[in-house]
Amino acid sequence: MPISVDAAARTDVGLVRRRNEDTVYAGRNLFAVADGLGGHVAGDIASTTAVDALKPYDRQADPADLPAALGRAVHAANEALRRKVDADPGLEGMGTTLVALLWSGSSAVVANVGDSRVYVLRRGGPRLVQLTEDHTYGNLVADAADVPHLPERISRFLDGRADGRSPDLTARTLQPGDRFLLCSDGLSGVISRELLRDILRESTGPAEAVDRLIVAATEHGGPDNISVIVIDVRDGQELA
Repeated sequence: MPISVDAAARTDVGLVRRRNEDTVYAGRNLFAVADGLGGHVAGDIASTTAVDALKPYDRQADPADLPAALGRAVHAANEALRRKVDADPGLEGMGTTLVALLWSGSSAVVANVGDSRVYVLRRGGPRLVQLTEDHTYGNLVADAADVPHLPERISRFLDGRADGRSPDLTARTLQPGDRFLLCSDGLSGVISRELLRDILRESTGPAEAVDRLIVAATEHGGPDNISVIVIDVRDGQELA
């Protein structure tokens, strides 16, 4: 069955931050959200550099090669950060999270480094499924709730260094009616999963869903930059 996708993307500075350190990209086969790390040097440069390095990988690939292709793309993003710091040592310490989705045929692969997220809502399904795991110290330590003074920081992100920067890769078979959400924690950190599900379920298309999600995050205080991509999977024959 031929598959097509329809997508919308938007990033918003929120109500508290003075600048937007997130970068989003919605291409033909590749979609990505990068969240420059607040409090680090040049988070906006880090997120833009990472996403720019991904763009050459926005092309059709053999479905069997998707994991390798997206892995190479994330490696290229990390290498771009390294070169940026080598050229300007004043940028040392900058970093970014990254989630990306690359699709071809009826297959998709999701890559994740950090605490931005990818969710999927399957048509007729009761649950909004989170496809990524937050790379935080709390998710690395057994019985984390009982460990005193455990930092809430991100444990893995892209910053140009080699060690511990490899992404988690998750394969997914696409079905018409799937609705994917890629977002920074400016959305997922303030909106419950139930509200995310309800907005995604009730919105008629990706553009409406993106707008409603941004509004919901700002209504809940908008403490961080808010970045959202919504992707609808469709039967390609319906558009023929």
